[in-house]
Amino acid sequence: MLLGREPADYDVTTDATPDQVAALFSESVAVGAQFGVILIPRDGLKVEVATFRSDVGYTDGRHPDSVVYSKTPKEDVQRRDFTINGLLMRHDTGEVLDYVDGQADLKARVIRAIGEPDRRFQGRQTAHDARGTIRGTLRIRNRRPKLLAPYAATSPKYTKSPPERLRDELTKMLTEGAARQGFDLLDETWLLQQVLPEIGAMKGVEQPPQFQPEGDVWIHTCMMLEGLPADAPVTLAWGVLLHDVGKPPTFQSAAETGDRIRSTITSKSA
Repeated sequence: MLLGREPADYDVTTDATPDQVAALFSESVAVGAQFGVILIPRDGLKVEVATFRSDVGYTDGRHPDSVVYSKTPKEDVQRRDFTINGLLMRHDTGEVLDYVDGQADLKARVIRAIGEPDRRFQGRQTAHDARGTIRGTLRIRNRRPKLLAPYAATSPKYTKSPPERLRDELTKMLTEGAARQGFDLLDETWLLQQVLPEIGAMKGVEQPPQFQPEGDVWIHTCMMLEGLPADAPVTLAWGVLLHDVGKPPTFQSAAETGDRIRSTITSKSA
């Protein structure tokens, strides 16, 4: 909203406990009551209501090991990842509650971790899921070596990330006008092989120089991504990313084909 964009959804945070929230709304669904989250469907919308809390550890890579409820929004904000994601708005007055200088960072176009980056991402987000990484360092696209280092060091932990969340963040990265830059960072932070190994496999796969003189399949795909405009249709964006995904597993050298490099699947008749 501060950027003048229409929000895709709304989340609510409150000092009310999950039981208190559920008692207020008969249609509520306890999607994550043990983690302090209640889902309320109404008027075609689904709003997640989360109790102020502090998270302690993510052994399974997705859910907090334990939840300690807090009494104030200032305490709740401290568990979040980036300052621009730590902004809250009062429902009654529209006042923006900013305990971490998130508005200043938003205006300055800076992605800054809440607290120390190493501690923040080693402790929570890197073990939690890759959505925060893609949203923060890739989709929002901010090259801050101090922030990127913790991601690169712990990228194998992302294998437990919810696939639907990865899909949504990757889709946004592909359709917001800087897909090439995003995938370069995905590769730079060692996340490419973790979240999209089929795309990582394109690196080093040669192409016929008479048809694709620009280089291997990875380079060719990156050049295609660079041409994607902002607000590109989702099907076009994913089509560009995946249009050569079959080449690595079907690669045949010129020596094998007898004429030139090909990527084909052959079969013998029964």
